[in-house]
Amino acid sequence: MPMIDSKITVQVPQEKRDVLKAELGKAVAILGKPESYLMLGFEDNYDLYFGGKKLDKGAFVSVKLFGSVNSASSSKMTDRICKIFSDVLDIPGDSIYVTYQGIADWGWNGSNF
Repeated sequence: MPMIDSKITVQVPQEKRDVLKAELGKAVAILGKPESYLMLGFEDNYDLYFGGKKLDKGAFVSVKLFGSVNSASSSKMTDRICKIFSDVLDIPGDSIYVTYQGIADWGWNGSNF
């Protein structure tokens, strides 16, 4: 079960959220996960600062996975996430930061996987 949570400095209208949802739904296959298990969160109009300066256009994307993270596939996923956010929201790749975390215990429906 992957969770992709995005903090985005720009406003993201529903139609762009729908495009992000669809594109990230396809991209999650890079991590060997199906879209049917993908959870997404979008927080727009978020204040992000880097090096003491506020980013006008930027994103912090956190990817959490049940199990371990494969470095090669996460590198490919970072490339894809940067392309998606650049194409859909016009955020330059050098203002998109992506983290990955493998989760050993993930609960759902009253128990853990």
